[in-house]
Amino acid sequence: MKVFYFIMIFGCSLVSAQLPSGRELLEKSIAFHDPENKWNSFKGMLSITMTTPDGNERDSAIELNLPAQFFKLTSVKEGITLEQIINKSQCLLSLNGSSEFSEEEAKTHRLTCDRARTMKDYYTYLYGLPMKLRDSGTIVDQMVTVSTFKGKKYLKLKVAYEEGIGNDVWYFYFDPNSYAMEAYQFYHDQAKNDGEYIILTGIETISGIKMPKTRAWYYNKDNVYLGTDVLTNIRL
Repeated sequence: MKVFYFIMIFGCSLVSAQLPSGRELLEKSIAFHDPENKWNSFKGMLSITMTTPDGNERDSAIELNLPAQFFKLTSVKEGITLEQIINKSQCLLSLNGSSEFSEEEAKTHRLTCDRARTMKDYYTYLYGLPMKLRDSGTIVDQMVTVSTFKGKKYLKLKVAYEEGIGNDVWYFYFDPNSYAMEAYQFYHDQAKNDGEYIILTGIETISGIKMPKTRAWYYNKDNVYLGTDVLTNIRL
């Protein structure tokens, strides 16, 4: 019994010793997703179809030119076309091809410059993962754990942000063999089990970068399904 106990303890210690640090795990995953280090010079189009449980669908075309600080989002839903452009500090908005629209229309369609900047940050962050975890203000926990999430064993990485950068706590789940990022979740207040988790499936290679093809969103608290985004390489 004592020999068996020693083997179990020694085995666990050995496994722990072989785990990469948080920074090492991040770099291994970036090497998988962005093997040619192209993210910071990314220029390309992302076409995304979003579906929700009520059957609604939205098609979006995103044009990104990171070196030029250019972002353009064109979305089509129920016959309404919205266009949002952030070009450095300049903001341009249009509704069905016109830059002239009422305050009521802007409110109905959430067509504001603040919203456009939020969408720029949103898409750049999510489709720039895991490379975006190199950004300043990101606190990568150096302790990596082995965790079973939704029936699969992963290497789990905790990430937080400096004050003024972000308030949420994130957890990223990486395949232990390929280091592909296959899921992540975030909490506003982990004690309340709020926030969401996202399951990633498939790979779409765009400008040399392996991006998740499908993202399915759920609430952490009750596993309620929220919607799915599907990425294609096809321009709208």
